[in-house]
Amino acid sequence: MATTNDIKNGTVLKLEGQLWNVIEFQHVKPGKGGAFVRTKMRNVMSGKVVDKTFNAGLKIETATVDRRDYQYLYQDGADFVFMDTSDYDQITVSGATVGDATNFMLENQMVNIAIHDGTPLYIELPPSVVLEITYTEPGLQGDRSSAGTKPATLETGYEIQVPLFIENNTKVKVDTRDGSYLGRVSE
Repeated sequence: MATTNDIKNGTVLKLEGQLWNVIEFQHVKPGKGGAFVRTKMRNVMSGKVVDKTFNAGLKIETATVDRRDYQYLYQDGADFVFMDTSDYDQITVSGATVGDATNFMLENQMVNIAIHDGTPLYIELPPSVVLEITYTEPGLQGDRSSAGTKPATLETGYEIQVPLFIENNTKVKVDTRDGSYLGRVSE
Protein backbone atom coordinates (compact mmCIF):
# COMPACT_ATOMS: atom_id res chain seq x y z
CA MET A 1 0.00 0.00 0.00
CA ALA A 2 1.16 3.49 -0.79
CA THR A 3 -0.20 6.94 -0.01
CA THR A 4 -1.18 9.82 -2.25
CA ASN A 5 2.24 11.36 -1.50
CA ASP A 6 3.79 8.58 -3.64
CA ILE A 7 1.82 9.51 -6.80
CA LYS A 8 4.04 10.44 -9.73
CA ASN A 9 3.66 10.53 -13.52
CA GLY A 10 3.62 6.97 -14.86
CA THR A 11 2.44 5.42 -11.57
CA VAL A 12 -0.18 2.72 -12.16
CA LEU A 13 -2.96 2.68 -9.54
CA LYS A 14 -5.47 -0.11 -8.90
CA LEU A 15 -8.87 1.54 -8.28
CA GLU A 16 -12.14 -0.40 -8.13
CA GLY A 17 -10.55 -3.42 -9.81
CA GLN A 18 -9.21 -1.46 -12.78
CA LEU A 19 -5.72 -0.20 -13.61
CA TRP A 20 -5.20 3.56 -14.10
CA ASN A 21 -2.00 5.18 -15.38
CA VAL A 22 -1.28 8.65 -13.88
CA ILE A 23 -0.66 11.16 -16.71
CA GLU A 24 -0.48 14.33 -14.60
CA PHE A 25 -0.61 15.07 -10.89
CA GLN A 26 -0.52 18.15 -8.69
CA HIS A 27 -0.18 18.37 -4.92
CA VAL A 28 -2.39 21.25 -3.73
CA LYS A 29 -2.26 22.90 -0.29
CA PRO A 30 -4.99 25.53 -0.14
CA GLY A 31 -4.82 28.25 2.51
CA LYS A 32 -7.95 26.89 4.11
CA GLY A 33 -8.80 23.19 4.45
CA GLY A 34 -6.78 20.04 3.97
CA ALA A 35 -4.25 19.32 1.26
CA PHE A 36 -5.20 17.14 -1.71
CA VAL A 37 -3.76 15.63 -4.87
CA ARG A 38 -5.38 16.42 -8.22
CA THR A 39 -4.67 13.79 -10.91
CA LYS A 40 -5.43 13.09 -14.55
CA MET A 41 -5.46 9.34 -15.19
CA ARG A 42 -5.90 7.06 -18.21
CA ASN A 43 -7.64 3.70 -17.92
CA VAL A 44 -5.04 1.16 -19.08
CA MET A 45 -7.56 -1.09 -20.84
CA SER A 46 -10.09 1.35 -22.36
CA GLY A 47 -7.89 4.44 -22.79
CA LYS A 48 -10.52 6.64 -21.11
CA VAL A 49 -9.03 9.73 -19.40
CA VAL A 50 -10.55 11.02 -16.15
CA ASP A 51 -9.73 13.66 -13.52
CA LYS A 52 -9.73 12.42 -9.93
CA THR A 53 -8.94 14.16 -6.65
CA PHE A 54 -7.54 12.35 -3.60
CA ASN A 55 -7.21 13.70 -0.04
CA ALA A 56 -3.57 14.00 1.05
CA GLY A 57 -2.25 11.00 2.96
CA LEU A 58 -5.01 8.68 1.71
CA LYS A 59 -3.89 5.06 1.30
CA ILE A 60 -4.01 3.87 -2.33
CA GLU A 61 -3.14 0.59 -4.01
CA THR A 62 -0.46 0.68 -6.68
CA ALA A 63 -0.03 -2.05 -9.29
CA THR A 64 3.34 -3.62 -9.98
CA VAL A 65 4.11 -2.83 -13.59
CA ASP A 66 7.28 -4.04 -15.28
CA ARG A 67 8.47 -1.70 -18.04
CA ARG A 68 11.03 -3.18 -20.44
CA ASP A 69 12.57 -2.30 -23.76
CA TYR A 70 11.44 -4.51 -26.62
CA GLN A 71 12.28 -4.57 -30.30
CA TYR A 72 9.35 -4.62 -32.75
CA LEU A 73 9.86 -7.59 -35.08
CA TYR A 74 6.79 -8.03 -37.31
CA GLN A 75 3.02 -8.01 -37.57
CA ASP A 76 1.28 -11.41 -37.39
CA GLY A 77 -2.30 -10.90 -38.59
CA ALA A 78 -3.91 -8.52 -36.09
CA ASP A 79 -1.16 -9.12 -33.51
CA PHE A 80 2.35 -7.71 -33.19
CA VAL A 81 5.47 -9.66 -32.20
CA PHE A 82 8.15 -8.04 -30.01
CA MET A 83 11.48 -9.37 -28.71
CA ASP A 84 13.06 -8.66 -25.33
CA THR A 85 16.61 -7.63 -26.27
CA SER A 86 18.07 -8.82 -22.95
CA ASP A 87 16.99 -12.49 -23.11
CA TYR A 88 15.62 -12.78 -26.69
CA ASP A 89 12.18 -13.91 -25.49
CA GLN A 90 9.39 -13.02 -27.91
CA ILE A 91 5.93 -11.83 -26.88
CA THR A 92 2.82 -11.31 -28.96
CA VAL A 93 0.77 -8.18 -28.27
CA SER A 94 -2.77 -7.69 -29.59
CA GLY A 95 -3.50 -4.90 -32.05
CA ALA A 96 -5.95 -3.36 -29.56
CA THR A 97 -3.17 -3.03 -26.96
CA VAL A 98 -0.74 -1.54 -29.49
CA GLY A 99 -3.40 0.97 -30.61
CA ASP A 100 -2.24 4.13 -32.40
CA ALA A 101 1.42 3.20 -31.95
CA THR A 102 1.09 1.22 -35.22
CA ASN A 103 1.08 4.55 -37.07
CA PHE A 104 4.68 5.22 -36.03
CA MET A 105 6.31 1.77 -35.65
CA LEU A 106 8.79 0.32 -38.12
CA GLU A 107 10.36 -3.12 -37.93
CA ASN A 108 13.39 -3.32 -35.58
CA GLN A 109 12.29 -0.16 -33.72
CA MET A 110 12.74 -0.11 -29.94
CA VAL A 111 9.62 0.45 -27.79
CA ASN A 112 8.85 0.29 -24.09
CA ILE A 113 6.14 -2.20 -23.06
CA ALA A 114 4.42 -2.10 -19.66
CA ILE A 115 3.50 -5.58 -18.39
CA HIS A 116 1.33 -6.43 -15.36
CA ASP A 117 0.95 -10.08 -14.25
CA GLY A 118 2.26 -11.28 -17.63
CA THR A 119 -0.27 -9.21 -19.60
CA PRO A 120 0.99 -6.37 -21.84
CA LEU A 121 -0.90 -3.20 -20.83
CA TYR A 122 0.32 -0.54 -23.23
CA ILE A 123 3.21 0.46 -25.47
CA GLU A 124 5.26 3.61 -25.03
CA LEU A 125 7.03 5.01 -28.07
CA PRO A 126 9.78 7.61 -27.95
CA PRO A 127 8.33 11.18 -28.00
CA SER A 128 9.33 11.53 -31.66
CA VAL A 129 10.36 9.24 -34.51
CA VAL A 130 11.99 9.79 -37.90
CA LEU A 131 9.95 8.46 -40.84
CA GLU A 132 10.13 8.87 -44.60
CA ILE A 133 7.44 10.52 -46.72
CA THR A 134 6.39 8.00 -49.38
CA TYR A 135 3.84 10.18 -51.17
CA THR A 136 2.77 13.80 -51.20
CA GLU A 137 1.40 16.12 -53.87
CA PRO A 138 3.75 18.83 -55.19
CA GLY A 139 3.23 22.02 -53.19
CA LEU A 140 2.11 25.11 -55.06
CA GLN A 141 3.12 28.50 -53.76
CA GLY A 142 0.29 31.01 -53.86
CA ASP A 143 -0.76 34.11 -52.04
CA ARG A 144 -2.02 33.16 -48.62
CA SER A 145 -1.78 34.94 -45.32
CA SER A 146 -0.27 32.02 -43.40
CA ALA A 147 1.97 29.06 -44.15
CA GLY A 148 0.08 26.32 -45.97
CA THR A 149 0.11 22.60 -45.32
CA LYS A 150 -0.67 19.53 -47.39
CA PRO A 151 -1.31 15.86 -46.62
CA ALA A 152 1.62 13.44 -46.82
CA THR A 153 1.73 9.65 -46.41
CA LEU A 154 4.45 8.19 -44.18
CA GLU A 155 6.22 4.87 -44.81
CA THR A 156 3.94 3.29 -42.17
CA GLY A 157 0.87 4.30 -44.21
CA TYR A 158 -0.22 7.01 -41.73
CA GLU A 159 -1.13 10.44 -43.15
CA ILE A 160 0.04 13.70 -41.55
CA GLN A 161 -0.01 17.40 -42.49
CA VAL A 162 3.34 18.84 -43.65
CA PRO A 163 4.50 22.23 -45.01
CA LEU A 164 4.26 22.79 -48.77
CA PHE A 165 8.03 22.53 -49.39
CA ILE A 166 8.22 18.86 -48.27
CA GLU A 167 8.74 16.43 -51.17
CA ASN A 168 8.56 12.65 -51.66
CA ASN A 169 11.35 10.56 -50.01
CA THR A 170 12.07 13.28 -47.43
CA LYS A 171 12.77 12.11 -43.87
CA VAL A 172 10.72 13.99 -41.28
CA LYS A 173 10.48 13.98 -37.49
CA VAL A 174 6.96 13.18 -36.23
CA ASP A 175 5.52 13.63 -32.71
CA THR A 176 4.19 10.20 -31.62
CA ARG A 177 1.68 11.67 -29.14
CA ASP A 178 -0.44 13.62 -31.65
CA GLY A 179 1.02 12.79 -35.09
CA SER A 180 2.18 16.33 -35.80
CA TYR A 181 5.08 17.30 -38.09
CA LEU A 182 8.12 18.50 -36.11
CA GLY A 183 10.66 19.16 -38.85
CA ARG A 184 12.79 17.86 -41.66
CA VAL A 185 15.72 15.55 -40.89
CA SER A 186 18.91 15.88 -42.92
CA GLU A 187 20.94 12.74 -43.58
